[in-house]
Amino acid sequence: MTTAKSWKIGREIGDAVVKASSNPNRRWYGPHMAASVRAISERIPLVDFVLEIRDARTPLSSEYELLRKFSPFSSTRIVVLNKMELADPLELKKWMAYFQGRNYLSYAVNSHNKECVKNSQVRELHKSGHSGHTTTMMLLGVPNVGKSALANSLHQIGRIKKGKLKHTTVSSQPGDTKDIMSLKIGSHPNVYVLDTPGVFPPKLLDAEICSKLALAGAIPDDIIGETELARFCLTLLNSSHEYKKWAKLCKSQDVTGSLSNESSTSSAQRKRQYPTDHTQDFIVYDVRRVLYETISVFNGNLEDDISMGELVETQFAALRTVLRVTEEASEFADLRVASKILNLYRTGRLGHYTLEHASC
Repeated sequence: MTTAKSWKIGREIGDAVVKASSNPNRRWYGPHMAASVRAISERIPLVDFVLEIRDARTPLSSEYELLRKFSPFSSTRIVVLNKMELADPLELKKWMAYFQGRNYLSYAVNSHNKECVKNSQVRELHKSGHSGHTTTMMLLGVPNVGKSALANSLHQIGRIKKGKLKHTTVSSQPGDTKDIMSLKIGSHPNVYVLDTPGVFPPKLLDAEICSKLALAGAIPDDIIGETELARFCLTLLNSSHEYKKWAKLCKSQDVTGSLSNESSTSSAQRKRQYPTDHTQDFIVYDVRRVLYETISVFNGNLEDDISMGELVETQFAALRTVLRVTEEASEFADLRVASKILNLYRTGRLGHYTLEHASC
């Protein structure tokens, strides 16, 4: 594996997570997580397939380390790279080749897209050597990699009869799944999937891994703070080439906008605009435009931590306007900007990023 430049802010975030995981007074590894580890350990020998769900943006950093102590085990292990829609497509292909080259059975999915899940053939796994028998699959992974979303999609696709669906809790916050839940995803023969809580080791020791997990949302934001995470996010964005795509995008959207204004569609057919909703297309367009412009006119050294920090602060100030953050105390304004930028980054509205690169 090769990684991008190690930024100072990334190292500081990683060190803070490592320190938090070692602090007995923090809620890092509470009784619920220890209980989850015991319950998972008891069930692993009883299932037919173990689906290790990883984040496609952090294919190695989101490894489920606790599986190592069960290896080798009788269950078939499959690596599922979830959130593929958020990752760099070219890097995703390299990672799929990486796992295939190491004889891993692997799939890439968008767990919120049922057609994608259906086409991934995850549901067909039970046909390989288990035909005619009840099959059980267990979903394992670190917090917030999309296990529950995948379990729900598999359940909805496999439902035979109309009626009330069971659902596991899906949340953007890590650690919301507390118990193991069984969902039926197929009949004749019966196929079940076990959704499990996200689990970390009692202590995290690698600061670089921790910084990536924190940015991807696997670690609670309040351990680091949204403002620092957003600064790290903008640092990575500024040092990538993704923003360069927005020059053409801005031009095409300008043309699209002018054509739309000239059209005869009635106001009732136009999408209503809410200036305070940062997820609307016209707000996202403004955010991209501001980021593109601030990077393009910046004369500093983008390889230097200090210069990069100056650019990020300039962007925070400019983003207050386009994100409709009213004048208020600086730290509160920055927090509101940071929260919105993190949301746009984590939902793919600011491009597709893979935080580590495969070396096949």
